[in-house]
Amino acid sequence: MFENLQDGLKSAFKSLSGKGKLTEANMRDGLKIVEQSLLEADVSYEVVQHFMQRVSEQAMGEKVLLSLKPHEQLIGVVHSELVGLLGPVDDSLHLKKDGTTIIMMCGLQGSGKTTTCGKLSVLLKQNKITPLLVAADLQRPAAIDQLHVIGEQLGVPVYSEKGEQDPIKVCRNAVKQANENGNQVVILDTAGRLAIDEELMEQLRDIDRQLNPDQVYLVVDGMTGQDAVRSAAAFHESLELNGVVMTKLDGDARGGALLSVKHVTGVPIKFIGTGEQMDALEPFRPEGMAGRILGQGDIVELARQAQTMMDEKEQERLQEQLSKGEFTLDDFRNQMQKIAQPGLMQRMIGLMPGVPKEFKEMLGSEEASSEIRRQMAIIDSMTPSERQNPKIIQVARRQRIAKGSGVEPKQVNDLIKQYDMMKPMLTGMAGKNRKESMEMVQELQSKMMDPSSRMPKTKKSTGKRLSAKERKKSQKDRQKRMRQMKREKRENS
Repeated sequence: MFENLQDGLKSAFKSLSGKGKLTEANMRDGLKIVEQSLLEADVSYEVVQHFMQRVSEQAMGEKVLLSLKPHEQLIGVVHSELVGLLGPVDDSLHLKKDGTTIIMMCGLQGSGKTTTCGKLSVLLKQNKITPLLVAADLQRPAAIDQLHVIGEQLGVPVYSEKGEQDPIKVCRNAVKQANENGNQVVILDTAGRLAIDEELMEQLRDIDRQLNPDQVYLVVDGMTGQDAVRSAAAFHESLELNGVVMTKLDGDARGGALLSVKHVTGVPIKFIGTGEQMDALEPFRPEGMAGRILGQGDIVELARQAQTMMDEKEQERLQEQLSKGEFTLDDFRNQMQKIAQPGLMQRMIGLMPGVPKEFKEMLGSEEASSEIRRQMAIIDSMTPSERQNPKIIQVARRQRIAKGSGVEPKQVNDLIKQYDMMKPMLTGMAGKNRKESMEMVQELQSKMMDPSSRMPKTKKSTGKRLSAKERKKSQKDRQKRMRQMKREKRENS
């Protein structure tokens, strides 16, 4: 997300950091690179002009030009203006204390509207709220079926009336059922079209007038660039939106729509979709997004993502163990299993500050996923006592574990070294405040990126991928050679 924009901004700051003395002339050169980077990211021309005027006014001031580290001052100026451009945003859903909160979701076909309804349900369930999903897109039977599949997958009830032609009737009946069943939130998945037309807008206006939803959100595809901004403006004119949900920001989206929507339409971005998985929907925070754009990461969102990996009881259990200095290989395996969820590791690494692009790509590769599965297989091949106390794993045990998991003994060693490095750091975090914990996370991160670190490196491909049959044969040959060596040793002794 925003890699090209990030590279362009870094180039501008780097051009200024190399100057012995900063003048208005070379500051203007740096600002031109910032402006060009924004335009190449498909940010609206009007927004770029407004943004650059604000940045230039401050960048040309004496406070920046005469400072000891002017490029750092400029980064601060750009960060502040990005936050101002993207915010302020109220990320609350404004749920009612009594009664049912109605959230109306609208958008064009292909924007990810129905999937986003499911993702929003996941966020609500994390707050112990079970919503009712309503299939109100009656033009597309496939949309009704899709919502039922999502609801079944997430354990969320779905209301639909197949064959019914009146979406208002469906929505009313759904709200009535939600009140009877105690569902605090109703999410209306309304009709979409391939393009904006008056029939669609009139239907949405009818639902808006008759149901009087508490929140109306527009789902737009972040990869459509300025088309997303134009869609937001057209929908807002008809419906008075409370917010925008921007999807597909994990792909090749250049970021222009994200930076333009609030300024052009006045409608804030409430949530962003950062992956295909159902947990890949984030409450939008301007400060965090400005940090990501500038390569500074988003520690607050990183902490939120980490908390969602386990429920409260599991968090309490692990915290209690860590405070006692206990962290076993079983715990280590559980954490790896959670991180191994598709897309999660890459998403979390992307939220860390200062992580090189190459490192992000490496962690998102198939080799990295294979390495995690291999490490889990190594732990699975250990006995309960070995997982509890890896210090007892000597040569014979190591060879047995390696054979059981289909790896070399050195890889068993590497895993234990990785565990030994992480254990004191994780147990040391127990009882620390957020700032101290994040400092330790950054220390761990720097060790992971250090080539001289004891962390095991991802095994590179040899250029030939063995089939299952060839691997089995290779393993048999190795066992045969070992038996032969033992036999020869006995005969010689």
